[in-house]
Order: sequence, then structure tokens, then C-alpha cells
Amino acid sequence: MLSAFRNAFKIPDLRKKILFTLFIIAVYRLGAHIPTPSVDFDKVHEFQKTASSSGVYGLINLFSGGALTSFAIFALGIMPYITSSIIMQLLTVVIPRLEAYAKEGEEGQKKITQYTRYMTVVLALLQSLGIVVTANSGRLIQGLEKVFGTLTPGKTFVIVLTLTAGTAMIMWLGELITQRGIGNGMSILIFASIISRLPSESTAIYLQAKAFKTSFIAGLGIAIVVAVVLIEQAQRRIPVQYAKRVVGRKLYGGSSTYIPLKVNQAGVIPIIFASSLLYLPVLASTIMQNQAFKGFVDRNLTRGDKPGYVITYFLLIVFFTYFYTSITFNPLDVADNMKKYGGFIPGIRPGRPTAEYLDHILTRITLPGSVFLATIAVLPFIAQGAWHITAFPFGGTAVLIIVGVGLETMKQLESQLLMRHYEGFLK
Repeated sequence: MLSAFRNAFKIPDLRKKILFTLFIIAVYRLGAHIPTPSVDFDKVHEFQKTASSSGVYGLINLFSGGALTSFAIFALGIMPYITSSIIMQLLTVVIPRLEAYAKEGEEGQKKITQYTRYMTVVLALLQSLGIVVTANSGRLIQGLEKVFGTLTPGKTFVIVLTLTAGTAMIMWLGELITQRGIGNGMSILIFASIISRLPSESTAIYLQAKAFKTSFIAGLGIAIVVAVVLIEQAQRRIPVQYAKRVVGRKLYGGSSTYIPLKVNQAGVIPIIFASSLLYLPVLASTIMQNQAFKGFVDRNLTRGDKPGYVITYFLLIVFFTYFYTSITFNPLDVADNMKKYGGFIPGIRPGRPTAEYLDHILTRITLPGSVFLATIAVLPFIAQGAWHITAFPFGGTAVLIIVGVGLETMKQLESQLLMRHYEGFLK
């Protein structure tokens, strides 16, 4: 692997891409430490010494690299862009015009990307306004209120505008990495945010759990990473045979290939969906002010160390894994395309029988994938409840993103090296 790194820096074009990516990451991390105008930074810094990483805004704080609890200009992180991307992906399925854009190739994709940017700015405006109001009232983070002092319309406008501009800049930085750097820009920025929190969370674990528990958690973390790599790479290969056909004077077909069905087809999206849905009861209890309903939510759905929260979170992830897989992979379309080009699965008739076969296989392999995904996601809450640890960096979204982005980036670097006759990272 070290020789592969050396070879990567020997190639001028590849070296420029790597250094450019590192420069953008440095700019991104700098923005995560510049405080928002009017924020009481001393109060925030004092609170961070005892702050817990578990809460209703924990996912935003994770994706922003701790910028949310610092109330920095990049406090919203990349979450508005992720949310708008998911919404656009879902709308592409139900709106015919967007579906037509998706099938137009590069030009259609540019239009969808532009709509995603507009929606990101709108979501950032709404989300920043909600964060400013709830943070100042003490409902965002318990024990921390009056972060911005006395809010006036002018001060609120400046803060909301700053946070929204920060999100727009993050979106631009991510696109710069995608165009001129290595890997997917948005994924790289999320990867950098999560990695930046590992030292502080590891230190917090050591201070709370001492040497033995820390060693056990480190070993458990390594085992989790290995398991996630195996599941992320696992796939069921469905053999496909193409019949020979004559077009003009040329003979086509007669080849064999396969359809790779991943065990975890949905990636990390179900965890994001489940986290967002679990926040809705908390938001409703804040708006309704019904004491009975608010008490039920506070006892069961607010904190990760409650059994009700863990069970609901687990079941929602399993449900959304099936839901998202059914949206992103359509067995009927795959079967129709195979039939159109003369392809068939040995022993299965083309058309609807092929679609039913693919759907049956996908349903079976999605079950262990969804259960594994949900188990990894609830591990931090189990550790917090059993050992009273407020920080656990080796579970859920963090490991899935770190492993997924790491593998994809290594594959891209490897392909660049192999094109220039060098050995890659993954021999």
C-alpha cells in the first residue's frame, strides 16, 4: 500500500488532484471553527466540555464535524444538500418530467443538479431559522440557551443568511472536489467531518471508560469495520446469457455476464430517513405543548438510551431499507431491458417470470442486509445505555460512511494507477 501511495504522488496530474482535494478539506475544516456572528463563543466552548453527542440533532452535528455545537458558519454541514438529493431522487420516481430528465443523460442530469441546488438553499434557510430559534430558547441542546443573546429581526436575518451562505459554500467546495479532485466531493467532505471527531470522541471514551473498556471498544470497533467492509462488498451475482443475433452483417450476443445485487443495496440512506422520522414526534411535542404527549415522547423517543427509541429506530431502518431498495431497483425494468436485448437468466423465462425471480432474490438478500444495518446503527445507543458512555465513534452512520467513502476513493485511485501501469491499492 505504501508503494501505491508513492506511485500516486509520482504522477503529476494525480498528485495535483490529491493536493487540491486536501486543500479543499482544509478550507472546509477551517470554516467549521469560525463562529457565527453574535454567538456567545465562551458559553458554547464551556458547554462543549461536558456536552453529549447523542441528541435529536446528533446526525447534523456528525455530518458537520462538530460545527453545529460550535455554532460555526458551517453549522448546517452538508445535511441540507443530502436531504434535497434524497427528495429529488424520490420525486424522480413519481414526477414524469424529472424521470425524463434522468433518462436524458448528462444534460438532463445537469437540470436535476440545478434543482437540487435550489432546494438545498431553501432547506438551509428553513433549517437555519429553526436552529437559531430553538438554540436561543434552549430546546436545541439542553443546558445551553441564549447562545445569540437577545434576538432581533436584523440579528436573526444576519445569522440565518450566514448559515445559509455557509451551506452554499460547502456545496460549492464539494462540487470542486468532484470536478478537479479525487472521489465524490460531498462524500469526501462528510468523511472528513466524521474523521475529525474521532480523536475527541476517543479521548472522551478513555476518560469515561478507562483502559480496559477502551481496549474492548477499540477491538469491537475494528471488528465492526471488518464486518461493514464484508457486507458492503457482498453481492449476489445473477448469471445472464445473451442469445446470438444478426444485425445487418454483424453477429451480436452469445456472451455471458451477471447482475450484481448488493446485500446492502440502500447504503446509509435508511439511517438518515429513520433519524429524520424519529425527530418528527419531538418537533410535534414542542409545537403542540400537550403534557401527556410530550411526556410520552420525552420518555421514549428523545434519548438513545431508552428501549423505546432503540426498538423504534431498529424497525424503521429495516423498513426504510426495503422501501429505498424497492425505489432504486425495479426488477420489471431490468427484466424488460434484458428481454429487449436478447438476455435471459438460465432456467427462467424472459419477461415477468424474470422480474418475479429478481424480486424474490432481492427480498431474501435485503433481509440480512437490513438487519445488519440496523444492528450497526443501534450499537452506539446500546454502549451508551450499558456503560453510560456519551461518545461511541465505531457505530452506525459513521462507520458506514467511512468505509464506503474509503473504498470508493481507493477504487478511483487504483483505476488511475492501473491506467498508468502501476500496481493499485487493492491487489
